[in-house]
Amino acid sequence: MSPGRLSTKHLADIRGGMIGFVFQTFNLISGLTARSNVAVPLMYRGYPGAQRRRMATAVLKDVGIADRADHHPNELSGGEQQYVAVARALVTSPLLILADEPTGNLDSKSSAAIMSLFERINGKMGVTGIQVTHDQAMARFSSRVMVIRDGEIVQDQPMQRQQQPGTNIHKVIEGTETEDGGDRQCGNDSSQPL
Repeated sequence: MSPGRLSTKHLADIRGGMIGFVFQTFNLISGLTARSNVAVPLMYRGYPGAQRRRMATAVLKDVGIADRADHHPNELSGGEQQYVAVARALVTSPLLILADEPTGNLDSKSSAAIMSLFERINGKMGVTGIQVTHDQAMARFSSRVMVIRDGEIVQDQPMQRQQQPGTNIHKVIEGTETEDGGDRQCGNDSSQPL
C-alpha cells in the first residue's frame, strides 16, 4: 500500500514503532534525566511508567552508559548525549534508524565511538540505519555509499570497510559539492543485532 493512502494515525504508528530517529543536535529534553529522555517514545506508545523505566535502563545499559541514567543532559558530554539519543531511538526496537549528521557535533574520538555503536546495533540487532553525513571519514564505516547531487543519485557503490567484517552498514552522500570540490556525504546503516 502506498504511504500516501495510510491514515495519519497509521503513519504515526509506523514512525513511532518502526523507525528510530537520531539528530545532530541530540534533541534531549533538558529537564529530564537520560533515562527519562530514553523513555519518552514509550510514553507515547502507552507503556506504564515502571515498564518505561525498566526498558530505558536496559537500552542505556546496551549502549554502555547505564551509569549516567540519572544525569540531566547538561551533566553529560556531547558523546554521552548522543549515546542517550541513540538509546532513545532504539528503545522501541525499530526496524530502521534514520540519523541526520549524528557525529556532526562530536569530536573525532566520540564520532568514532558513535559509529562503532551503530555497527554493533546493526550487527547484533539487525537494525537497518540510514545516516546522512558530510564527513567522509564517517562514511567509511559503511558497506554502501550513495552520492546524491541535485536530487539525483549519481553514484551508488559498495564500500570496502576497514572496520569489523560481517556488518552491513550503508551511507548516502548528499548532493552538493564541498568547498574542495568533493561530494557531500550522507550515510545509512543496514541490518543485523546489538
